[in-house]
Amino acid sequence: MKYRFMTLGAMFAALTAVCAQITIPIGPVPISLSLLPVLLCGALMTPRDALISMGVYLLMGLVGLPVFSNLSSGAGKLFGVTGGYILGYLPCVLVEAGMLKRHERTYVFTCLAMACGVLACYLFGTVWFMVVRACDLLTALSLCVLPFLPGDAVKILLAAFLSERLRAPLAGMGYSAAGSH
Repeated sequence: MKYRFMTLGAMFAALTAVCAQITIPIGPVPISLSLLPVLLCGALMTPRDALISMGVYLLMGLVGLPVFSNLSSGAGKLFGVTGGYILGYLPCVLVEAGMLKRHERTYVFTCLAMACGVLACYLFGTVWFMVVRACDLLTALSLCVLPFLPGDAVKILLAAFLSERLRAPLAGMGYSAAGSH
């Protein structure tokens, strides 16, 4: 069972790296598809395993593997101006998976849990951005949150739909967290 979760966690870390390369540069923070596998990870794994999976993704980038947007990596990227949003994947999956672990899953509740996870990511990343850029909240929100809301809403709806479709097959393969509640 342990190896199954390691495999699933590695898959989410790798999928996040691949999706991070699908970007639209719009300013200091690019639009990327990387949030989609992060949301799926939080929906299909336990809080602990989801946290480990995203931690592996962060460590891969920290040690120099080109897993962040535009095939970037390293401490400069991870602790730079946009690094708070990347590090925000940790509270994102923790909040989301924690909510889903404690509540009966419906499509609407899954979307709500994912939205709360994204909010945790936004909060962490925006505060980080404000500190690194020495800017005010309104500037940070206009650059780093408001342009992303429509796309992230679509990612939440898609991830919730996909997680509902993937839970039963994963549970049938022995991934018990995917079938919980």
